[in-house]
Amino acid sequence: MAHLLILVADYYRDITDELTLGAKTHLEAGGHSFDVVTVPGAFELPAAIHFAMHADAPAYDGYVALGCVIRGETSHYEYVCNECARGIAHLAIKHRAAIGFGVLTVEHKAQAQKRANVNGANKGREAAEAALRMLELKSKWNVQPYETHSHDG
Repeated sequence: MAHLLILVADYYRDITDELTLGAKTHLEAGGHSFDVVTVPGAFELPAAIHFAMHADAPAYDGYVALGCVIRGETSHYEYVCNECARGIAHLAIKHRAAIGFGVLTVEHKAQAQKRANVNGANKGREAAEAALRMLELKSKWNVQPYETHSHDG
């Protein structure tokens, strides 16, 4: 069984609590273990994953990134969405990491609630499933973990 880290952007807590419930329920049902860590917002998710990858212990088999970004009146939305997605994709590729991306990018809160709901779209479950499926691919192709060094980016 896999040991994963669920990272939760805590900005829209009612939404992210539901995403987290979906991810945790799915992982528990599969017999997987996990830890949950919160970060201030979606922009901080890539850095937190990177910190966890370079921590002395514990080591995680994969990561589930959860968060919500709701469009506002300024361009802040685009910056946060783009950099969060870019950062997570970079980590997945460079560090050969299995990461499930469960960051909702929506126009308004009602869309977020519908997508996060464990009885609805359940995007938290989908993100956990994506991380597990990527772990399966790594195993299938015998992809070795990236060797981390203190100076790596």
